[in-house]
Amino acid sequence: MANIRVREAAEYLGVSKSFLDKARCYGTSGPAFMRFGKAVVYSTEALDEGARTCTIANDNSKSGTQAA
Repeated sequence: MANIRVREAAEYLGVSKSFLDKARCYGTSGPAFMRFGKAVVYSTEALDEGARTCTIANDNSKSGTQAA
């Protein structure tokens, strides 16, 4: 388990730094983080868990469309 800063965490997840900043600020759909003074750090374990919880199965029955 490694601890990485926000910019590296964004690259790790394939999202923008702004997304992580906003998720942290508003407390929505973001991975768990640690704060040490002004420094914000994410563990790669928390990033992986956060990505797993955001995974959505493709379920066409909910959208009313059917696969061809």
